[in-house]
Amino acid sequence: MSLKSERRGIHVDQSELLCKKGCGYYGNPAWQGFCSKCWREEYHKARQKQIQDDWELAERLQREEEEAYASSQSTQGAQSLTFSKFEEKKTNEKTRKVTTVKKFFSASSRTGAKKEIHEAKAPSPSINRQVSIETDRASKEFIEFLKTCHKSGQDIYKQCKMFLEAMHHKRELSIEEQSECAQDFYQNVAEKLQTRWKVSPEKVEKAMDQIEKYIMTRLYKYVFCPETTDDEKKDLVVQKRIRALHWVTPQMLCVPVNEDIPEVSDMVVKAITDIIEMDSKRVPRDKLACITQCSKHIFNAIKITKNEPASADDFLPTLIYIVLKGNPPRLQSNIQYITRFCNPSRLMTGEDGYYFTNLCCAVAFIEKLDAQSLNLSQEDFDRYMSGQTSPKKQESENWSSDVCLGVKQVYKNLDLLSQLNERQERIVSEAKKLEKDLIDWTDGITKEVQDIVEKYPLEIKPKNQPLAAIDSENVENDKLPPPLQPQVYAG
Repeated sequence: MSLKSERRGIHVDQSELLCKKGCGYYGNPAWQGFCSKCWREEYHKARQKQIQDDWELAERLQREEEEAYASSQSTQGAQSLTFSKFEEKKTNEKTRKVTTVKKFFSASSRTGAKKEIHEAKAPSPSINRQVSIETDRASKEFIEFLKTCHKSGQDIYKQCKMFLEAMHHKRELSIEEQSECAQDFYQNVAEKLQTRWKVSPEKVEKAMDQIEKYIMTRLYKYVFCPETTDDEKKDLVVQKRIRALHWVTPQMLCVPVNEDIPEVSDMVVKAITDIIEMDSKRVPRDKLACITQCSKHIFNAIKITKNEPASADDFLPTLIYIVLKGNPPRLQSNIQYITRFCNPSRLMTGEDGYYFTNLCCAVAFIEKLDAQSLNLSQEDFDRYMSGQTSPKKQESENWSSDVCLGVKQVYKNLDLLSQLNERQERIVSEAKKLEKDLIDWTDGITKEVQDIVEKYPLEIKPKNQPLAAIDSENVENDKLPPPLQPQVYAG
């Protein structure tokens, strides 16, 4: 599906949302633009071709081995009995390996090995004890539903139990093969309900929803974001990408939504809540319901803003904006989970399929978003992505009179913060320059002092001895006679 970016906004032809094979159903980027039905047909064709190629390779290897063995027999003549047995054993071993390769790629390999796997891997009793409240509730609802189906209810329950038991022993298979088993099961049960039990299409759809809820509630922890896939890695890449695009504004995407209107703001919050809540659901249908509810809130927000029904060209840019603003957790894992294990009829037709296809387009757009998509220069786009600067905010004099004062104050504060940031960067730059100048001045003064000292060396003379006291020799003599006193004589 090709996404186009024009000056008036993001535009996707509705024909591009349909299966590229022209069947009329909705396509999906995860299925290379095919619907689930056509994708399975293409997948089976490619798989059959791969199996045929492997058969031909195995037969060619077997022929080459036989020819080499026959050639060695004719040139060497009669060989000893021991060596002949050795060659025979070697040939049998090679034939057995080739046969094993053929069986591995044959369609009956899974059913043929089912009994052996069942014996080798008996279900642990602890697994049966660890039943969550949600699983128990789904089981009770499923049993209550089956009671309304009369004769077909028992057959449905039996088929579901057999499928869960089979999936328990197929956990070592790739997630694509497990998905194929689930899709086959959905198709077989739906056909049996229509042909054998003559159930109306409406009741078949309701029954398939209950069946999907029952089995996927039990399989969720094994098939959602399994360790054998790179789903978690893709989640982190998308999450990091969305964080890097936090600066994208509604104006850049030409989003026809005015969040200053209280009703519109509430709708935007509800849409973000729904798309985030998708990760908390276990059943693919419930995850689809979150996407559908989010999309309906988006359409209501556009309708309130424009006072007219929203168009498809308005919906996709707004959905992209909601995804960027909400940054839903494990987005790629949820999309892959729905694609692999949802009832295919829901993804091929109806509003659920339409909204899900648009969400896949929105994620694909975000992953490939560039300067041209946002009508920006490459220089500005690179600066925004690196965090060097942010898009220029709307000037205060351009605000309309009905804009909330709080919004004006927020943008005014953002401008002040931007100015303070620039001033701080200048101060830091000047401080570093001053520090360098001080270091250079200190080094210069030190060098000048050293040069002067080397040129005029300083000679320090010893100090002169102090003069001794007059009676220093008699210091230790403390028995001196008293001094003479003047005497007066009477005349």
